[in-house]
Amino acid sequence: MEYNTAVLTACAQFVLLCFIGIKVAEPSGDGGGWSSDSGFRLQDEGECNIDILDGFSLSHQQFIERYAYSRPVILRGLTDNTRFRSLCSKASLLEEYGASKVRLSTANTFSYRKVDIPLQEYVDDLLRPQSADALGSETLYFFGDNNFTEWQSLFEQYESPPYVLPRTSGAYSFGIAGPGTGVPFHWHGPGYSEVIYGRKRWFLYPPDREPHFHPNRTTLSWLRNTYPHLPEEEAPLECTIRPGEVLYFPDRWWHATLNLDTSVFISTFLG
Repeated sequence: MEYNTAVLTACAQFVLLCFIGIKVAEPSGDGGGWSSDSGFRLQDEGECNIDILDGFSLSHQQFIERYAYSRPVILRGLTDNTRFRSLCSKASLLEEYGASKVRLSTANTFSYRKVDIPLQEYVDDLLRPQSADALGSETLYFFGDNNFTEWQSLFEQYESPPYVLPRTSGAYSFGIAGPGTGVPFHWHGPGYSEVIYGRKRWFLYPPDREPHFHPNRTTLSWLRNTYPHLPEEEAPLECTIRPGEVLYFPDRWWHATLNLDTSVFISTFLG
């Protein structure tokens, strides 16, 4: 009897995550065609203790005064990226960019290793659920390092958040990743993150509160082994964002991410 290796692998990962107590959701809509063949996705979105505002209810000046330099915020309905979303469906991206090479990075804090492969190969062979015991150095992840000349026609269709900081300009980082993947804690300059398809869970700490984490352990491992034992005073700010929501993070804030579904996402770094 012959067995489908991909199906067996997905089943094993499903059993593992259920065993460690992480909920697995039932399959939902097609999500632009990006849902994994197994329908695998994580259900536990956690709490949300970050302000969520409708974009039209916050002026640029209020954004600067209340959030830009002090705390994260999630803004809804800030832009209309319906056109960009349609171009990011699985069928559209593979038709336009399937033969184009993308640069993958290891999913650890310092992203030491880089690998260039065609987008089609990444989607076919590497875009799958993350094993809970995998090390960051063993996981190749497509998030940024984009060839802006090659991807320019796509990025031109993206409407970036209009609230910019004085003396900064935006640079895009585009990515696609499977459920259970993410980047462990790190920090850099301020920016925005938007999910085009899927859901992404965020964990954040201010610059003066470095979280406890191992730089080569994945966010999923941290969520399993460290997060449940944090005392209340060491709990992070956290929330899960969905399409139509944009998360802003200030300069030098520690943050880690966890994709709950196969997700397509774009960040705007303000530098």
